[in-house]
Amino acid sequence: MASPPRPPDPERPPGGGLEHLPFEARYWPTERYRSFHRQSVRDVGAFWGPLARELVRWHRPFTRTLEGEFPHARWFPDGELNLSENCLDRHLDGPTRNKVALYWEGEDGSRRTLSYAELTREVERLAGALHARGFSKRDYAAIYLPMVPELPVTMLALARLGIPFTTVFSGFSASALAERIRRLGARLLVTADGGYRRGAVVPLKAIADEALEQAPSVTTSVVVRRTGAAVGSVPGRDVPWETLLSEGPRRQPPVPLPSDHPLFLLYSSGTTGHPKAIVHGTGGYLVHTLATMRWVFDARAEDVYWCAADVGWVTGHSYIVFGPLGLGLTSVLYEGALDHPAPDRVWSMVEHYGVNLLYTSPTALRSLRTHGDEPVLAHDLSSLRILGSVGEAINPSVWEWYYRVVGKERCPIVDTWWQTETGGIMISPAPGLGLVPMKPGSATYPLPGVDADVVDEKGRPAAPGEKGYAVIYRPWPGMLLGLHEDEARYVSSYFGRFPGAYYAGDYAVRDADGYFWFLGRADEVLKVAGHRLGTIEIEDAILSYPGVAEAAVCGRTDEVKGEVPVAFVVLRRGVEPDPALAGPIAAHVSALIGKIARPEEVHFVGRLPKTRSGKIMRRVVKAVADGRDDVGDLTTLEDGATVDEVREAIARFRSELR
Repeated sequence: MASPPRPPDPERPPGGGLEHLPFEARYWPTERYRSFHRQSVRDVGAFWGPLARELVRWHRPFTRTLEGEFPHARWFPDGELNLSENCLDRHLDGPTRNKVALYWEGEDGSRRTLSYAELTREVERLAGALHARGFSKRDYAAIYLPMVPELPVTMLALARLGIPFTTVFSGFSASALAERIRRLGARLLVTADGGYRRGAVVPLKAIADEALEQAPSVTTSVVVRRTGAAVGSVPGRDVPWETLLSEGPRRQPPVPLPSDHPLFLLYSSGTTGHPKAIVHGTGGYLVHTLATMRWVFDARAEDVYWCAADVGWVTGHSYIVFGPLGLGLTSVLYEGALDHPAPDRVWSMVEHYGVNLLYTSPTALRSLRTHGDEPVLAHDLSSLRILGSVGEAINPSVWEWYYRVVGKERCPIVDTWWQTETGGIMISPAPGLGLVPMKPGSATYPLPGVDADVVDEKGRPAAPGEKGYAVIYRPWPGMLLGLHEDEARYVSSYFGRFPGAYYAGDYAVRDADGYFWFLGRADEVLKVAGHRLGTIEIEDAILSYPGVAEAAVCGRTDEVKGEVPVAFVVLRRGVEPDPALAGPIAAHVSALIGKIARPEEVHFVGRLPKTRSGKIMRRVVKAVADGRDDVGDLTTLEDGATVDEVREAIARFRSELR
């Protein structure tokens, strides 16, 4: 397994690397890391070129590393490769051939194990069958599957043929699926009879059939048998997975593809407006994913790795499928909710599979923390070595719980910042390089080769402690190729605000040590009496109050102040939602941030409206707080009943005022 270069470290023991030292001995002065980082971004092409040659198998080696600049930089433009080959074929010549690639567990307790050789055979059979039916790199495909092994098999088979695909989260509605298929003009859909979610069967085939009524471009719909439920079938279009695999050859060689050939497209979740189709290429994306997988997770050949996310999002593409398989790791793939049927489900799986590297979201951690410490303490988690966080900034109190209760104060936490658009992790602690001291709630420093900063409204570097906008100054290999058939929106959205820099759309602060602290989306801002306040700042203050598990803050329209903060709070299990707590919580926020941030209203609810990826839908909460009947598109909402719960909490509060 190729190793990305380590920073020069004169204190490394002779004949041994940092990987042989306990973590507490692997810290190094922040200034030495910052010096190494400055060298890495001085010439990003010179930095990433050697990594690309070490980490990736190329059919035609590249001679040019980086061509052009923002917004149209091209990485390894004259190289050719195949991503499926890099994740599978190249591992078959040695002992990795018979190593476990995937441990799969269904929510209903079903289990499967696939070695690299077995996974390769499945991918070759599907790719051969699709090729025999005439599908090629000129087509587009859509995937609408639960978290079953057939999902990564499908992604890798399509990559083998060079067919760009979009993976649609299995919780999306028929209209959301139809829109994505229609926009791509996809000819192929791979779906399933259903999937399991919190003990219920999600009727995926019925939803897909409804979607295809609005998306007639699909000529073949492949149906995986998961639940065994009876489903309809359209002759000439629908074909069972097993039938399809029996049609083609047993072997299908990987198709050599240009480095910037589109690999996949992912649509924004739709929570903030019209979804964008973000396009990622092949070569640059794979180099970035593999390098960051090694740096951030200190990935070793013997590790069992579990990214407890969904493949329907970019995290699943980069760090469930392509990153771990590209490095020949053993991964856990899980179908259902992390606390179903019991609140210790995730911890029992960590114990059962001997998970070493665990990567999940702050939303999931907050939810798991509501069950208390007992479900965690009931299991032997001594196998854990690194704990990861992804999806949003992790609140310091949640960080502390993760570190203390789950990791027993011995596992570094890699708090990762990145986006669908970046393709891979950009800012994070990097145990694989040697740790800088961690700060709870901070993503620490940009990774090597990533030139990031925080700037003010005019694009000038923000002073330490000054809130500003996260930007990236130089191209990086995992960057998006563009937006599908929307060049103008691509340029204006990401490069229009600060010429010469990528605009991430996130608020951030750099402290006196240069550490990055992310404060949420720049569009999730309240304007209270002329003061701009990030919702996440107020939420973090509420989360630090004893007994609080989750919080969502939005602005309610106010005639005098413009907006006032309104908070919706979920308490930890065993803490009663006493209205008398509202005052102390509001006072706590006032003490931590200032009177301007004090919530005007504090409502206690059992659940918050979230997307199926776990993100709080603040625009929905705000619409309800403002008393609007029309709360907008709810196709990404996990449970519509949560909106009613928010409405009822507000009604109770205002009734008591009267």
